[in-house]
Amino acid sequence: MSSLIYPSFLKPNDRVIMVSPSSRIDKKIIDKAKDRLESWGLKVSYAKHVDGSCDNYAGTIEERRSDFQSAMDHKKAKAIFCTRGGYGAVHFLSDLDFTKFKKYPKWLLGFSDITVLHLLFQKEGFATIHSPMARHLALEPEDEASLLYLRGMLFSKIPTYFCSSHQFNRKGKAVGVLRGGNLSVFSALQGTPYALPPKGTILFIEDIGEHLHAIERCFYNLKYAGVLDQLEGLIVGQFTDYVEDRLLSRRIYRVIADVLKPYSFPVCYNFPIGHTKANYPVISGAKVNFNVEQGRVTLSFVS
Repeated sequence: MSSLIYPSFLKPNDRVIMVSPSSRIDKKIIDKAKDRLESWGLKVSYAKHVDGSCDNYAGTIEERRSDFQSAMDHKKAKAIFCTRGGYGAVHFLSDLDFTKFKKYPKWLLGFSDITVLHLLFQKEGFATIHSPMARHLALEPEDEASLLYLRGMLFSKIPTYFCSSHQFNRKGKAVGVLRGGNLSVFSALQGTPYALPPKGTILFIEDIGEHLHAIERCFYNLKYAGVLDQLEGLIVGQFTDYVEDRLLSRRIYRVIADVLKPYSFPVCYNFPIGHTKANYPVISGAKVNFNVEQGRVTLSFVS
């Protein structure tokens, strides 16, 4: 078991490229996020179509693919900062070329729909940062915990996270490679070359706006695909704006806990990651220690 390749952490005056590979976003939000990153001592460039629009997307498929490829190929940039998720990155997943990126590796940042890009980068051997995006940077105060952790992480200050206990937690200790993201997004990639590799994985999950039965279906997908049999641990994050289902009235964490009863790996619930103010950045592809105790949960990065 080993972690993936870490791109170089950032230093003052390093360049970050903001790109919109999925849904469109208001330029005012992008500009405010840029101001925040610049206040951290970074130089920020915009992809050509960062505020583009084509239906609900930030440009046509080719415009978004070209922008993202250009960001990957940039010789001096140290990070690719995705402005938002939504939907759309899957359109060009198989059309990206890593030849130049491997010469000039850089961090990929984002979450939600950006999960597909995290999986692609990790398939190519590179760790990524699952993190807040432009709206969070633009609207939250400087001292908000997720932003403090993100700023530190970009400049190589890697945190250890502690989380309070939850009634459905399952105690245990595990060492594994941290992988995951949006449950609906990576579940949809099962059976493809971009599927999340389960062996040796400590999986983290989050989601937004899904029916309870759709979330349960995703877990049965993971069960029948053999993913749950191979996990070292599971970190259940935030499930926001989910739709109550009259045919499945149990609350979301209970739904998940019921599916997980046959397994013995450690599980924690209510971890601060997802479509919420508390969306702690994590290095996806890193080797981690995961400890679920009676009173608290600890997640620490080994490398």
